[in-house]
Formats: sequence, structure tokens, C-alpha cells
Amino acid sequence: MSSKNFEIQPVAGRIGAEIVGVDLSADLSDDIISEIRSTLVQYKVIFFRRQQLDANGQVAFARRFGEVTTAHPTVPSLPEHPEILDLNYTRTVARANNWHTDVTFVDRPPLGSILRAIAIPPSGGDTIWANSVTAYQDLPAHLRNLADQLWAVHSNAYDYAAAIVDVPEEVRAYRAVFTSTVYETIHPVVRVHPESGERGLFIGGFVRRIRGLSQTESDDIVRLLQSYVTRPENTVRWRWQVGDVAFWDNRATQHYAIADYGDQPRHVQRVTIVGDIPVGIDGKQSEVVKGDSSTYNRRVPVTA
Repeated sequence: MSSKNFEIQPVAGRIGAEIVGVDLSADLSDDIISEIRSTLVQYKVIFFRRQQLDANGQVAFARRFGEVTTAHPTVPSLPEHPEILDLNYTRTVARANNWHTDVTFVDRPPLGSILRAIAIPPSGGDTIWANSVTAYQDLPAHLRNLADQLWAVHSNAYDYAAAIVDVPEEVRAYRAVFTSTVYETIHPVVRVHPESGERGLFIGGFVRRIRGLSQTESDDIVRLLQSYVTRPENTVRWRWQVGDVAFWDNRATQHYAIADYGDQPRHVQRVTIVGDIPVGIDGKQSEVVKGDSSTYNRRVPVTA
């Protein structure tokens, strides 16, 4: 497959495509950027092999798709680059080996994330993405009808009573930073994509409970819906090489960084793009319960 300006090579049947013939360090035309964006919306995650991109170039590329966020609402940024989250797994124990959509605990989760590979282990360290739109489409009609009515509470807070057993001190220290400001937002379980109009399951690792249900009921329903997201046919697995760039639509995907590389070096850097407030199928928007994300999303708070 091809567009006017580059070649598109699908990687899996339902999600993921490699874009061939684009140098992300170049001054790309508005036409090329528009085609990249369309490809992203269609394939949900797109890949660019062996790019010659530095930190400044990564931020500049991200800005072509919208305003960029600060690195993270609570975790410090890369020094001198407030937009970049430095994920050097050689030096940290914080590994994203759980299914999640980025930063869903704020009112405006990122539109998308752009990840650049700096050091990659010779084996292991792949990342898997899942298509939450085809997951929703796979649901039997009665489960779709149920999901359409549900709203979920997302938070960055941990259940420390459950997590405290056998947790190394460095992990506890990281979690203390991660939860230094607690955020909580209620999002629709079924989100309408603002560009494609597609419906997708908007859940993942930051869901704490379903509004109006007990914790046990919430856990069972989320587990059931999540099982559709992570079905193998809804996923794509990327084997990283140094210089690779992955760009995913955070509004329609979940991802999982596989922690199977032991002490081998794995160093990546992430930039995220400011998103919009999620909307359910009834047209209602997400609701903030706790935390002000205006600094993260670079917005000036509205005053009366």
C-alpha cells in the first residue's frame, strides 16, 4: 500500500503499519504531515525504522500534530527538555509491563505518544499495542450495550495495602513520586474517537472501578472487557531497533512494554501530544474528580 508521499506496510491484520520513505528529521511538508495523521488514525500505531532523530527533532515532529504536554503530570522530565519523559530502564525499576493507555487519569489524556529508541537489548524488550476499536466491535451485542452505559474512575493512585508486599524500596520510591499529586477522572468506558467517529473501549491499567458498582463487580466487568482488548487478533508486536520511532493514537489503543530483557539496556524517550476531553456515545464529557492537569496540558485555568 502507498500514499502520495510514502509507502505504507501493514504489520498486523487489525492494527499497526510501518511508514517507509519518510525522514522524520527533515522539514516535512504540511501535506506529508496530513497523510501521516490519516495513517495514524486508520492503523492506530505507526512505525518508522532507523530514523536519525535527536531529542529536539522528536519534539519538533510531535509539535506538527498539536501542542505537546510536559513530560508527565508527576514524573520529572529529561533535564533541559520539559517535554520528554526519559525511560532508561538500565537505571530504573519502573517498567511499563502492564496494559495501559497513557495518562488516562487526567481530564485530557494525550492525543498520542511518540517513542524513540535510543538503546535496545539484543533480545527482548518488544512492545505490544492493542486496537480498542476492534475490541469493542468484537463484543457480543449485549456486552456492547452494557459497555455503552458504563463510566469508569481512572486514577494514578495505587492500592498500597495490596501493593506493599514484597515491593523493593526503589519501587516504593518511584510510586511515591508517581502519586505525589493524586489525579482522578471519570471517563466513558466507550469513547467516541474525535476524528474517525469510531467507538472504542477506553479502559486500561489506570481504571480503578466502574461508577455505581462495587469493587468486586467493577473488577469482574473490567476484566471481561479487557480480555477483548488484548485478544491476539487485536494486537501488533514491534521488535525495536535503535533509531526506531513509534507513534500511537492514545485515543484508540492500549500498549504493553514486555519486561523480558533482564539487566540488558533499554533506553527510550517519549513525547506526548495534548488531547481533548473524551466523549461518550451520549455526547457527555469526562468529569474531573481530583487534580488539576492544566500545567501538564499547558492550559491556563479558567477563572470566574
